[in-house]
Amino acid sequence: MSYDESPQPARRPSRRRHLTLAVAALVPTGLVGWLVWQGMSGSGEDGASAATAAGATASSAAASPTGPATPRPAASDPGGGAADDVPGGDDPAGPLAGKVVVIDPGHNPRNKDHPSEINEKVDIGTATKECDTTGTETDSGYTEAEFTLDVAHRLRALLVRQGATVTYTYDNDRPYGPCVDERARIGNEAKADAVVSVHADGSAPGNRGFHVILPAPVKGGDADTSAIVGPSRELGEHIVGNFVRETGSAPSNYLGDGTGLDVREDLGGLNLSTVPKVFLECGNMRDSADAALLTDAEWRQKAARGLADGIGGFLKK
Repeated sequence: MSYDESPQPARRPSRRRHLTLAVAALVPTGLVGWLVWQGMSGSGEDGASAATAAGATASSAAASPTGPATPRPAASDPGGGAADDVPGGDDPAGPLAGKVVVIDPGHNPRNKDHPSEINEKVDIGTATKECDTTGTETDSGYTEAEFTLDVAHRLRALLVRQGATVTYTYDNDRPYGPCVDERARIGNEAKADAVVSVHADGSAPGNRGFHVILPAPVKGGDADTSAIVGPSRELGEHIVGNFVRETGSAPSNYLGDGTGLDVREDLGGLNLSTVPKVFLECGNMRDSADAALLTDAEWRQKAARGLADGIGGFLKK
């Protein structure tokens, strides 16, 4: 995501401080995933930088555990097929039957062809901001917009198989956008039980890992996040633990203090939401090691599973 420049690394805390903060944030929903990551990362990268965004503190460890694991399709499954062709769940008795999920694939592959439209300012409650941006890309030219659509399709198939009703904010079916205010409105009008905006970051090389962006307490104009700050954090915590477990990726080493959580008040898609919503930055496209993961179809399927399990755990609580 390239709405703003990502913060640069600050000091690296001790391993003990990193572990304390991370375990507090990952809670029982992601403890297994956290232990997997710890086992994989014992050599060198033992800490994350101090967060520069406000409010990424861990919540209570009393969060509900995740439910049964999502069915595991083959790694080569692109997330398409019949389950991805219908808006309603294909299992009316599934564990997510009756739940509504909106998937928001970040950016649009054709935004670059509409600079004047995407630079038009829209009201995000407390300020104005560009309609949308082009997003970032890897050094090899694999764009964030391509990545987000691919993961969105995989994620939707997994959720639909569990009975959820799933829609997109867009599906490569419009010339640009939608604008950030419309993306929020789509989730609100669907009365979604959860909304996830899928992204990849465009930070500096060496900055690695994923993070979940949570809404800050914001009130002004049409923005009032007071009702969604708590449930959105719960959703984010479920996603962090499951994403670690499924992908083996570590939480961001450049913000979030090792928790994988970042709080922001400047994103219209969060400020204007009236339903639980988070953004997931799956990795840093400008880092070669992360880019190797993001461009790998098997890893993207794991990312979709981590997201599906996180969303499912939140909705089953």
